[in-house]
Amino acid sequence: MKRNKLAEQAAPWIALVAMFVVWEAACVVFKVDSFVLPRPSQAFAAMWEFRQAIWHNARFTFTTTLLGFAIAVGFGLLLGLVVGASAFVYKALYPLLIGFNSIPKVAVVPILVIWFGIGFVPAVLTAFLISFFPIVVNVATGLATLEPELRDVLRSLGARKIDILLKVGLPRSMPLFFASLKVAVTLAFVGSVISETMAGNEGIGHLMLSAGASFRVPLVFAGLLVISVMGVAMYAAFAWIEQRMTGWAYRGDVNAA
Repeated sequence: MKRNKLAEQAAPWIALVAMFVVWEAACVVFKVDSFVLPRPSQAFAAMWEFRQAIWHNARFTFTTTLLGFAIAVGFGLLLGLVVGASAFVYKALYPLLIGFNSIPKVAVVPILVIWFGIGFVPAVLTAFLISFFPIVVNVATGLATLEPELRDVLRSLGARKIDILLKVGLPRSMPLFFASLKVAVTLAFVGSVISETMAGNEGIGHLMLSAGASFRVPLVFAGLLVISVMGVAMYAAFAWIEQRMTGWAYRGDVNAA
């Protein structure tokens, strides 16, 4: 049992190393030009060479992402409660939410630039706009799918609608809420980088755009690796929080992460 657990923990690292080995070997064997596809070793070398610039821009991206994500969590939870608490509101607002989420956020960034200028604010708002939808949907779904029989029993026991919502519906929605955070935080990184690429003066997206314009492709891939590391780290953090906060919702040895 212990051996199986160690194997499960080692499997992602083994797969990661294998991917880099295959990538490196393929570039060497097929003599792929670094301008087309740099080897992992070249990307890591660029990461070390430009470590100060990468560190500065990574902090900017991380800050805008977390701020936009925090706003998305608060807004998404509140709106999810409103939408899921009433069948009428659910039917009225859900199509609007889907329509808004269908709008490419790339098309929204120029509007944000007109309103707020380039830089910090558009990156935060883009991270928010692209990440709040999964939170709203999961919270609203958890509330809207509360069994009618359970509602009837609670009402017969004297529970008010607000009591059912806060004491039964909301706790029941928590597994879906925490699961949605893992998806939303990775989307927030996507939103920040999109804004930085289109209308930024700082951040990993801006760094990658500048590197691509000067044909420093290994630095572009170094930026991609940095973004992926930050995304995986935040996903793992919220997976850990999900396990600690909603372990009661899972049976046996099911892993919530």
